[in-house]
Amino acid sequence: MTNEQSFDLSAAGLRADGTDLRISVEVLAAKLESSLPGRTRVERHGGGLLGRGEKHVRQIQVELGADSGTRYQLTIDGGRVEGFRERKSGGISIKREPLDPDRWVTALTAELQSEAQRSSEARAALEGLVG
Repeated sequence: MTNEQSFDLSAAGLRADGTDLRISVEVLAAKLESSLPGRTRVERHGGGLLGRGEKHVRQIQVELGADSGTRYQLTIDGGRVEGFRERKSGGISIKREPLDPDRWVTALTAELQSEAQRSSEARAALEGLVG
């Protein structure tokens, strides 16, 4: 099994509904935060009364490249998951395209693999995601 297949399988729950979806998003967010700490931002909401309850992932953003890079964003609202890929040039968004969750994971994985060929940091991050 290739690294890409392993990562795809770990994110396969993004296609599921209900509890499976919530768990797979939490796992994906944790993997991205630990593997790409300077490039990943995870927004969590919930917590119940006075913020003492369990918080759930509402949005994941992964920034790849510098000013002329790409931002991957996954937004979770109840049982609905929306993915986007935003291309930037000079810090300005030039293209934003919607991606279903499967394509979002596939595109992010492919871009990380491409970057891993040029960067030891990206290579280590990809190994952390599939490991």
